[in-house]
Amino acid sequence: MNNGKPINEERQVFMYGNEVVVWAALAAGAEFLFGYPITPQNEIMHYWSHLAPRYDRGFLQTEDELSAGFATLGGIMAGACCFSATSGPGTVLFQEPLSMAEMMRIPLVLIVQQRGGPSTATVIYSQQEVFLTAFGGNGEGLRIVYSPGSHQEMYDLTIKAFANAWEYRFPALVLGDGYQAQMREPVTLYDPPRRGIILKPPSPLVGLEGVPGKEREPAHWRNAFSVEEELYDALKPIIDDFHWAAPTLTQKEEGFIEDAELIVVAHGIVGRSAEAAVRELRKEGMPVGFFRPITLRPFPDNDIKKVLHACPRLLVAESAQGQLAKLIRIAVGGELEHSIEMYTYFRPGLGITSEEIMREAKSVINRKREESLSAVLL
Repeated sequence: MNNGKPINEERQVFMYGNEVVVWAALAAGAEFLFGYPITPQNEIMHYWSHLAPRYDRGFLQTEDELSAGFATLGGIMAGACCFSATSGPGTVLFQEPLSMAEMMRIPLVLIVQQRGGPSTATVIYSQQEVFLTAFGGNGEGLRIVYSPGSHQEMYDLTIKAFANAWEYRFPALVLGDGYQAQMREPVTLYDPPRRGIILKPPSPLVGLEGVPGKEREPAHWRNAFSVEEELYDALKPIIDDFHWAAPTLTQKEEGFIEDAELIVVAHGIVGRSAEAAVRELRKEGMPVGFFRPITLRPFPDNDIKKVLHACPRLLVAESAQGQLAKLIRIAVGGELEHSIEMYTYFRPGLGITSEEIMREAKSVINRKREESLSAVLL
């Protein structure tokens, strides 16, 4: 057994995405993983159960994902830094504990490696769990959702999920996918404090010392309310806190916006393809830019509005039937929604290559140029 830090000095490694998640959780100080097997995230539990004893960490395989979610919440309330991982139908079952975490401000961290749906469908890949992770449950979707595009981002954003979940007391999710889970690529592992990342130590929410009401304030951890007004009064400050934190939490990546005639918008691993496509198109002299939301919740609303004011024509590429496109329409809203031209490349459950995005972008650019030429001739 080694009770020291899992990572001291930075080191370059070559590993699977699920393995990256485990090392990130260890680096972030996670003490316990509660989970239930489901492909394509199974290796997160396998790697964790292998490494946990070495660093005096714990693991429990529960009877299902619902139990995993509530066990994670219980561990956090008892004062441990806990997390879980799931996919597909398991993400559906996690919505009840996620909703409870929102209401009670419990810093639940959940890794989701997306698979194709609906229902059991495939165990391979998709981007079809965007709305489920961003707005699932029966609340207002008061949660943080990161969409990494590489193993390095998987590592960075998993650590950030732990940091921000405990800092802002909202559940935080890292939305990967089956491709990222099962492929290998280089990543730099590091100790978060050495990079100035502050991770709050966990503290118990229940079982505190002292007599409630006499020696300390009583703890009211509630997620059930008797009347409508009581719920509203409890929920309103939570909503206000989320909107207050949103500008600090949002992240995005963009490029080649200034002179663009078309903006390619994508997230996660498809965002990686989009950036590669745009860089190649630029070499060919095509005026194309890219925008990649890294946080899907809260969405970088103001950032994409600025981009679309500069260039109101966009191509949305995603391995789903318009879930990212809906987030964009929600974000821009109002008059801007009617002024944008949105072209789409939806491939639910299928991977999207940079070559496909290049072809679609060229088609849009050439079509618009032909229309402009026809208008001039007329």
